[in-house]
Amino acid sequence: MVDTMVTRRASLQVRIGDMQVGGDAPVVVQSMTNTDTADVAATVAQVRALAEAGSELVRITVNNEAAAKAVPAIREKLDALDCAVPLVGDFHYNGHTLLQQFPDMARALAKYRINPGNVGFADKHDKQFTMMIEAALTYEKPVRIGVNWGSLDQQMLAKVMDENAASTSPKDAAAVAREALVRSGLESAAMAESIGLPANRIILSAKVSRVQDLIAVYRELAARCRYPLHLGLTEAGMGSKGIVASTAALSVLLQEGIGDTIRISLTPEPNGDRTQEVRVAQEILQSLALRAFTPQVTACPGCGRTTSTVFQELADKIQTYLRDSMPKWKAQYPGVESMNVAVMGCIVNGPGESKHAHIGISLPGTGEQPAAPVFIDGKKAKTLRGERIAEEFQAMVEEYVKINYGNKTERQHVA
Repeated sequence: MVDTMVTRRASLQVRIGDMQVGGDAPVVVQSMTNTDTADVAATVAQVRALAEAGSELVRITVNNEAAAKAVPAIREKLDALDCAVPLVGDFHYNGHTLLQQFPDMARALAKYRINPGNVGFADKHDKQFTMMIEAALTYEKPVRIGVNWGSLDQQMLAKVMDENAASTSPKDAAAVAREALVRSGLESAAMAESIGLPANRIILSAKVSRVQDLIAVYRELAARCRYPLHLGLTEAGMGSKGIVASTAALSVLLQEGIGDTIRISLTPEPNGDRTQEVRVAQEILQSLALRAFTPQVTACPGCGRTTSTVFQELADKIQTYLRDSMPKWKAQYPGVESMNVAVMGCIVNGPGESKHAHIGISLPGTGEQPAAPVFIDGKKAKTLRGERIAEEFQAMVEEYVKINYGNKTERQHVA
């Protein structure tokens, strides 16, 4: 039998607010706003939407004084809305100045993201990096040292290129760039520790935009440090391209036990839903059986036996119903996120898949009898007929949830 359990890489554990990242903690889902942070109302609305979708950390851009001034108000309004999701400040170029000038902002953030490639250039680099780490020490915040392919420290790259040129076995340009990314992250983390930041307050990332490069970089990082690792394919792209590329890269690494927190960097469609990146991250983790977030719907793709669209419409309705119900069910019905529901379209695989699910329905295919057997925990429970099959099946799903995941009093009431 194939062993399907994933053994997580041993890493340090970092506390972010009330959350743990790394160690034996579950892989954390995070996301990032694309609003102007200075627009408090818009940023609060998007942070709240991302949190309600399941983002456990939300990163916001802090790029100027207006954004820095807005952060405490954003935190205050989120708290008033009972939205406690930790906020991560994303700093580039001027973070050292903003953290020094706006202490209320520095306190309101739960974590700082520092990019060693643009924290300062030439002789300013070490000084400005030190200022940011000292702010993290002052306000007792963890730091993600986030190296990025598109803003790699050019001094580090030149150093690694020189070493490679002098080597008796030089590597190709891509391998040199990957090594520069890894060393930039590791040496920056070592410098942060030398300034006084404890190792258990450091998270590393090294993002690139190509799948194979990302896998190679993170394998190397995982082999050379114990810091928790933040995974993400940067500039993944739009639509199916971004989803497929991110899934391909992160699934390989997560299956190898590499990765403690993830973000799916999708380019949203015009006026698109930012929360899609959260759902994709959850679905990757749930598909790998690393976490469970919402009941899963198994549905067949359809074929010539299923010329009716009834099963497609029912699958969509049930999936939407389950996801929309989860904010209420999460507290009321512990464990319901691991439930599996099957909505199948014909007799070929319908009954079999329905028996494998906790509750499943096998709709009639083309030319089959107009009857839909429902299976509960592997046994046929009822056959639905008529115009209200969808509504009756949804009611059976809800009853199943109450009976199997509700408290004792509620189960007796349903019975």
